[in-house]
Amino acid sequence: MSYSEFTLRKIKKDFQLTIVEGGRFLPKTEPVAASPMLQQYLESYLPWAIAVGSEKAKSETIVAPVLLELKRLVNEPISIFSGRDFTVDSALGLSGICDFLISRSAEQLDIEAPVAVLVEAKKDSLNVGLGQCIAEMIAAQLFNQQNENDIPIIYGATTSGTAWRFLKLQGKTVTIDLTDYPLPPLDELLGILCWVVGQG
Repeated sequence: MSYSEFTLRKIKKDFQLTIVEGGRFLPKTEPVAASPMLQQYLESYLPWAIAVGSEKAKSETIVAPVLLELKRLVNEPISIFSGRDFTVDSALGLSGICDFLISRSAEQLDIEAPVAVLVEAKKDSLNVGLGQCIAEMIAAQLFNQQNENDIPIIYGATTSGTAWRFLKLQGKTVTIDLTDYPLPPLDELLGILCWVVGQG
């Protein structure tokens, strides 16, 4: 079994989770200006990614550049992994490839604890990715514990590239913010991402 096989119902049952729907945990954040280069890039290629519509096109053309911009903006060391295997416990089904994983470590060659944020890119429906994203968040929680670098909260997001939905895992409680945050505007989303990465 892998992360992609988890539905919201299955992950809730298998890991005895409490799901809180609609709990807004994101504060009002200040917009963070994107570089002119990223703004120009997205103006040129966002329409192409939307027209093609595949997860791969959106992941490579929208999500990856936004997360790399996030890495440039934050004042602390983080590493961003794309399409890496993150097998933590195969017996529990916590295995497979993560679209994007952010660690609060400067090391880029290998994933180091603490893993703080997981991002799953989906073609259209953000609901489809919730179970998978939560499974990866649980894996991150376990990975951090195993590496004695635990943090109290793991964040996650499912995104179509142009809409982002955020999740929070604390203990066995998952809070899903049912607000879909749009892109554009780019500066507002970057403000949220900077806040999420800076927590803990």
